[in-house]
Amino acid sequence: LPVFYSNTVLLNVSNLPFRLQKLKEMFISKFGSAPKFYARAPGRVNLIGEHIDYCGYAVLPMAIEQDILIAVEPAQTQVVQLANTNSSYLDFSTSVNNIQINKTKPQWHNYFLCGLKGIQEHFGLNNPTGMNCLLDGTIPPSSGLSSSSALVCCAGLVTLRANGKTLSKVELAEICTKSERYIGTEGGGMDQSISFLAEEGTAKLIEFSPLRATDVRLPSGATFVIANSCVEMNKAATSHYNIRVMECRLATKLLSKSKGLEWRKMLRLHDVQTKLGVSLEEMLTIVEEVLHPEPYSAEEICKCLGISLEELHSQILSQNMQDVSTFKLYQRAKHVYSEAARVLEFQKICSEAPANALQLLGELMKQSHISCREMYECSCPELDRLVDICLQFGAIGSRLTGAGWGGCTVSMVPTDKLNTFLKNVKKAYYQTDGQRLAVENNSLFATKPGRGALVFVEA
Repeated sequence: LPVFYSNTVLLNVSNLPFRLQKLKEMFISKFGSAPKFYARAPGRVNLIGEHIDYCGYAVLPMAIEQDILIAVEPAQTQVVQLANTNSSYLDFSTSVNNIQINKTKPQWHNYFLCGLKGIQEHFGLNNPTGMNCLLDGTIPPSSGLSSSSALVCCAGLVTLRANGKTLSKVELAEICTKSERYIGTEGGGMDQSISFLAEEGTAKLIEFSPLRATDVRLPSGATFVIANSCVEMNKAATSHYNIRVMECRLATKLLSKSKGLEWRKMLRLHDVQTKLGVSLEEMLTIVEEVLHPEPYSAEEICKCLGISLEELHSQILSQNMQDVSTFKLYQRAKHVYSEAARVLEFQKICSEAPANALQLLGELMKQSHISCREMYECSCPELDRLVDICLQFGAIGSRLTGAGWGGCTVSMVPTDKLNTFLKNVKKAYYQTDGQRLAVENNSLFATKPGRGALVFVEA
């Protein structure tokens, strides 16, 4: 069989893991024939760099073992049929020539349709191939570990392979980043980039414009542990995330105007720094000088920019932001510039590996969580409590990871204390609550850098 692209592996089905074999059997039972290929896209944990990718700044994630796995058979009809091994996710089918993505209800199949539509539109496919697909996911939903983006990426990969097209991993990541916006989430590209560009054994510094990934070797002697707060947060179903994106955009425009830049063209906080040619520390000083900590009303923003309310609503605010009346610009900008500096410092420490590297990295993680909690206001009481518990029982650093408002924490734990740490956190956070106790086995686990998206075909 021809190699589909550089990340493809050819495997003999008899040697596939039990999960893949089980997926094949379920597929045959469901569709009456065997799948022709399988695609896998991993979830991710962001070690540091929260809510700054959409502002243009580098982030530092790694892929995890938990993933989205799809068995696929290209079909003669121009219909895509989707099924899920989890019976709570209902079957779905639609014509591949009439993809409709409902932004008001972020159901599982809509994320698949995002990836499908992104590839179709990129190649201008007039007669795309229909498909039968069976999906299996091991990423806890709404946990901040990128289950939705992994599904978009996997769907993009599936559509690419079924239609006999090829792209580089960077191109795939960029297309899937854009196509996830069909569901209404104004994401920045971290999740899709690490899903495709991840390599086993290394985290990645992901930079944007242009997209590039640099290996970050994590220090020995510590293990990263993910703990789920068991508070679900769906970015597409709530407005918190998109409000933060808009607040950063408005802060960009006010900072630009104050410095005589062409503010109408400026969209990201990174653009301001680039145009001014100053350091992140200097940008923090500018934030202190230009923006005030009190929330801005829409009227005050208009006054600062010299525009009408009508222009603000029609030219700047997105459709789902029309009813928002106040914006915290100082706090959001302060978080973004300080967090961007922490990412670069984290990479530098990993690269130079000083004797006290673990303590320095742990301190950066703690600072990141405080900024997420106080400046970006994307934490919640359960996440704060979980971070405190993790630090209490031996984590060197701990912070929320992902969008926040629920989901997971990531903690750096001395490897020789790992078992005691896991036992104590289970007891303190999960076993005190019946609902959490029911899911504790999938909620607390050590992880290491995994590999990126793959296609498996039968040899």
